[in-house]
Amino acid sequence: MTDVTQTATPLVIFDCDGVLVDSEPVSVRVLVDALGRKGVAMEEAEAYRRFLGRSLATVTTAMRDEFGIEADATFLEEMRHDLYRRFRSELQPVKDVADALDGLAVRRCVASSSQPERIRLSLTLTGLIDKFEPHIFSASMVARGKPAPDLFLHAAAQMGADPKDCVVVEDSPAGIEAAHRAGMTVFAFTGASHASTPGYREQVSALAPDAEFDAMADLIHLVQEHFEGRGSAISGDSPGV
Repeated sequence: MTDVTQTATPLVIFDCDGVLVDSEPVSVRVLVDALGRKGVAMEEAEAYRRFLGRSLATVTTAMRDEFGIEADATFLEEMRHDLYRRFRSELQPVKDVADALDGLAVRRCVASSSQPERIRLSLTLTGLIDKFEPHIFSASMVARGKPAPDLFLHAAAQMGADPKDCVVVEDSPAGIEAAHRAGMTVFAFTGASHASTPGYREQVSALAPDAEFDAMADLIHLVQEHFEGRGSAISGDSPGV
């Protein structure tokens, strides 16, 4: 394992789906359609409740254990092809996220449950890739996905940041729990399209994130107030350095 020296420099860790890109409605429709082809009828609301923010490994395990569906290579490739096709025609960035990123004078990275290929495709299609590359971390890089803290701890270590100096921006209950378990501050973003799903906001609030916000433009002052309140210096250096 690479030995990365930790510093006291603040770091903002972004989830991707539902925080940077408004992808969850597309992803859930693809999953529900794929399950339907295997004979499992599932409402989108249930799919959100079960799988929002979870890694592909978690989803495929649930499919096997709960529904007796083996997600073989053919099944996964068909689902991936359908998802990427829809992304290329439908995927949009979260409203105002590009301006919010440009206004943050804090180092940042992405830590997502998605596969690296999907993360980079999503960020490329929405014009955000240059704001993060190469600091992109996937659940495929750690033993356990969210809600385990492994991914966020891995991202912090690779970025040379102490967990207590990290703010995680998340939209999913699994991600909020993972950030708490990593000992990090977590801001819950509830402004993406899936926020209208029944019970979603109640699930998020029940996990007691350090802040909740539904307009990405508000992130700049939330981050600034948080780090200034801790007495941390916010550098104007390149966010990815």
